[in-house]
Amino acid sequence: MSSPLSRRSTLQAAGALAMAGLATGMAGTTQAAAATSGDSTAVGDTVVIHPTLPQVPLNTSFTVKVRSVGGTWRRLDVYLAKLALIDPVTGSNKAQSSSWAAFDFSGTVEVEVTYNPGGAGKFRVRPDSYGIKPEVLGDTARFTLDRPRNVVVQVDDKIFDCLHLLANPLEQDVPAEGDKNVMYFGPGYHTTANGELKVPSNTTVYLAPGAVVTAWLDIQGVENSRIIGRGVLYNSKWGAMLIRKCENITIDGVTILNPRYENIRVAESQNIKIKNLRAFSQQGWGDGIQLYCSENITVDGCFLRTSDDCIALYTHRWDFYGDTRNITVKNCSLWADVAHPINIGVHGNSDTPEMLENLNFENIDILDHREPQVTYQGAIAFMVGDDNLVRDVKFDNVRVEDFRWGQLIHMRIEYNTKYNTSPGRGIENVYIKDLSYNGKNADLSIAMGLSEERAVKDVTFENLRVNGRVIADSTGKPRWYLASDGVPMLVNEYVQNLRFLTTEEAAAL
Repeated sequence: MSSPLSRRSTLQAAGALAMAGLATGMAGTTQAAAATSGDSTAVGDTVVIHPTLPQVPLNTSFTVKVRSVGGTWRRLDVYLAKLALIDPVTGSNKAQSSSWAAFDFSGTVEVEVTYNPGGAGKFRVRPDSYGIKPEVLGDTARFTLDRPRNVVVQVDDKIFDCLHLLANPLEQDVPAEGDKNVMYFGPGYHTTANGELKVPSNTTVYLAPGAVVTAWLDIQGVENSRIIGRGVLYNSKWGAMLIRKCENITIDGVTILNPRYENIRVAESQNIKIKNLRAFSQQGWGDGIQLYCSENITVDGCFLRTSDDCIALYTHRWDFYGDTRNITVKNCSLWADVAHPINIGVHGNSDTPEMLENLNFENIDILDHREPQVTYQGAIAFMVGDDNLVRDVKFDNVRVEDFRWGQLIHMRIEYNTKYNTSPGRGIENVYIKDLSYNGKNADLSIAMGLSEERAVKDVTFENLRVNGRVIADSTGKPRWYLASDGVPMLVNEYVQNLRFLTTEEAAAL
């Protein structure tokens, strides 16, 4: 591994790297962004248009314009995102083309999206929970955003030829270029000789709007550092970043495109915050955020469209060891083109068993789930192996839109010989409140223990709604039916104390 880059990485007007220490450490050059000659351009004091991203291909399916209310329309650059489509017969993964664009704003903004191929029959702005109903004018849709949000604009329900619009809040407290504790990447293209960037402690890595960095971020044994900004991590040779044996690390605002494998891997770390991350992947094992053997992690306000699990929580794997606990995932939108939006418990330590506990998921929109392999399905999946014990898990206000292929819930003690050396130890004390699914494609959900000693215990659904119908033990079914039939869910004899409650019944407990 090469020596660390200097903490000062400055962009000069002509796009050259000025610091002598970087002259031989960078494999590429820095190219000035063509859109502006300096910082982002403000429109009406509330809308910020980013400089053009060099080296990132554009896509022509959509024309996107934004303006402050009553202001002048400004056009956004629309970029290519490569996404995954697995052939269930051959297993091949042919990359699919999609679109994304980004900007910053405060207050209220008007958005105009035109579908350039024409022939648009309808537009849909997702997540559906936002309640955004666009005005449709032929091949153009108009709508307003009253707060920063990540939305997907779909034309005629096209899965890939759609627009991902990343509407950020205005940046606050932007680091100063030249600060000794800042690695500053201005608008332009940046890379390193070996495709790696080692991040020291007490350092801010700032990716300005219009910055493209092609490097794997090596963040190991580090404390009190940040990776922030509106720039893009692009085409990294492995995952986008590894955070290992770290404390007090913040990731905020960056976008990840086309990593070789997972977007972010966190292992044996504490007090990590991942905020407003947007990630797109199309290659195999392209997970969004993997957490191993870590504590006190918050994932907040992220949009993940990935070619494997969006959020994956594990304990031991490789040379990572320890429990995983105190994890919060909130205010996120998850779209899994392969595997699971949420996956819990596969990897662990059969020799010295570990646990995952105090896991919290709040205010989540699951936009899609597509997994042909039945034993790997589940928009929400507990696939607990390797003597892991998963306990004290809460879901609150999770909305699942109709997905292409899979199950709503997969809760199972498993022994998958491909990944495990023993079955899971158990799943205990899971409370799922205000989970809704609207759609027709869900296959049979499952809840299955393996034995009386390796069981699923004390699982409660409060106000579970499937296509608007409340699933409860006490109502809405013939008395001789199981409430789980309404999901529908297959439950075996090693599931103990499974309850389906109405909100009123839960309040009376």
